[in-house]
Amino acid sequence: MTKDTQNILIVEDDRQTRDLVARYLREHSFAVHLVTNGKEMDRHLSHNRVDLIVLDLMLPGEDGLSLCRRVRMESTTPIIMLTAKGEDLDRILGLEMGADDYLPKPFNPRELLARINAVLRRRASGHAAGAATRLKFMGWIIDLRLRELRDPEGAQVPLTSAEFDLLQAFCERAGRVLTRDNLLSMTRGRPGGGFGRSIDVLVSRLRRKLDRTEDTSVIKTVRTGGYIFTPVVEEA
Repeated sequence: MTKDTQNILIVEDDRQTRDLVARYLREHSFAVHLVTNGKEMDRHLSHNRVDLIVLDLMLPGEDGLSLCRRVRMESTTPIIMLTAKGEDLDRILGLEMGADDYLPKPFNPRELLARINAVLRRRASGHAAGAATRLKFMGWIIDLRLRELRDPEGAQVPLTSAEFDLLQAFCERAGRVLTRDNLLSMTRGRPGGGFGRSIDVLVSRLRRKLDRTEDTSVIKTVRTGGYIFTPVVEEA
């Protein structure tokens, strides 16, 4: 996938922010489409291919969290949320609804560009030729090319882009203790600060999808401040 074919949908009601972001991304060869609310977003998504959505949290009518949840129920399209307050609660709620990344306002367009490139690069890496394409553990199959997870019965388990990235990081380093900063660097590219909480949220979501009983978990918490993926992982 080349950059000039990547379609970015910006859902933002503030004209100044919307125009600034659109102009900057177009200068970097993205195809950018602009809408101001949920109804316009739905209309655009029903008729167009979108590679990534930049979604404002505070919107007239249906807010960004609700829109994020609705999109995620139907699609794995990556979502980067813009939060005006930048508070932990907003970021955590966004991740719980299925967002792949978040950026507090005000922000530098260069940072948004870097976040977009990082998310799209991780998504495209699953299609890289010559790489190991499938891994297995405890009957589960993770397809790195298709970015799919199937349970031991063969049913597909829906994962957000961020959840898939985290599971891939665990599978490729099974049996090793990984700190929150390790996992942030592997999946988001920006360790440190208060972002460790986002890893905890993603781990919790993965556990709900992978664990078959309440008594055991494939992702163990390490007392020193990290996690370990316990199953044996092999190429499928």
